[in-house]
Amino acid sequence: MFHVNIFSFFKRQDWVLNSAILFLSGASLIQLLSISQGLFYQQLVWVLLSFFIIFFLSAIDWRAISNYRWLVFGIYLFSTLLLCLTFFAPIVRESRGWIDIGFFRFQPSELTKISLIIIFAYFFGKRHVGIANFSVIGISLIYLAIPALIVFKEPDWGSAMVLISIWITFLLVGGLPFKKIILGGFVLLVLGIFSWFFLFKDYQKERIIGFLNPSYDILGINYSTNQAKIAVGSAGFFGKGFSQGTQTHLGFLTEPSTDFIFSSFVEEWGLFGGILILLAFAVIIYRILIISLKTQGNFLKLLTLASASLLLVELFLNIGSNLGLTPVVGVTFPFLSYGGSSFITKAVLIGMVQGAYKTSIF
Repeated sequence: MFHVNIFSFFKRQDWVLNSAILFLSGASLIQLLSISQGLFYQQLVWVLLSFFIIFFLSAIDWRAISNYRWLVFGIYLFSTLLLCLTFFAPIVRESRGWIDIGFFRFQPSELTKISLIIIFAYFFGKRHVGIANFSVIGISLIYLAIPALIVFKEPDWGSAMVLISIWITFLLVGGLPFKKIILGGFVLLVLGIFSWFFLFKDYQKERIIGFLNPSYDILGINYSTNQAKIAVGSAGFFGKGFSQGTQTHLGFLTEPSTDFIFSSFVEEWGLFGGILILLAFAVIIYRILIISLKTQGNFLKLLTLASASLLLVELFLNIGSNLGLTPVVGVTFPFLSYGGSSFITKAVLIGMVQGAYKTSIF
């Protein structure tokens, strides 16, 4: 009987989705082994733990979560309180976004991404008909503003942009009228201008200027992006080979295990390897969208759609940083970059998606 239950449990998994994640995780481990054996073994622990989390969370009936308002708001409040602790955290890489508890260092902003998706799925799932009301938009904006302002203050541009993108995703998916989309775009433009003159620090302005002008300060603000471009441009179709990346191993490429791991990977495995990485990621997004279409109930549909959106935004910001298409904002490549906080967060998202898949086929 025990074996039958185990078989039934694994049968309820979307193995196409899991296989694509396993492929990216394997690529991550191979590249980290090329960079550092220490990083390889640490990442291996995170990969194994992540798949355990995926299997564990997939067994939960996530439809029931929407019936417990106290649980939804409890998750949101808990993540926000953790985020507040970053005010007292030491500065790491020009940001106070990390909390160190001795044996483990993590980013509370990663948990905030999950909690915001859950509370928005709950909130908009019950109010999708009246989404055009300013009261609905206003309340949802408050949910966003509290963590987003804390994250921006750290400062962590990348996470702040991801949080804002989560909110915009729910508004668009919920059917916000076109006129209010235009109005929202105008408001964001005004906020951007205000931030430039009154909120942005000099180095933040420098990053934007560097993004708009790639030839500006190539030994300073544009150094990392230019080295990443060189790594990608010199790779050829099949790359330079395992541990043969000159930009990576001679120290020219900054953060080759996290922010610029895509450039590091392409340098050694070429355009062919980069295409495989993007195809695997496309499979992940495709499967999540298919699950969303088959899922019953607003809560799970919004939950899965927002998960796909978060992954896409982080992919865009990471590769954009590598290729000079976006400013460098410190966002990791999902399932490829080194880091426990990011890997665990994405595992939780996939666990929820797999839970939705289970309800869609049985």
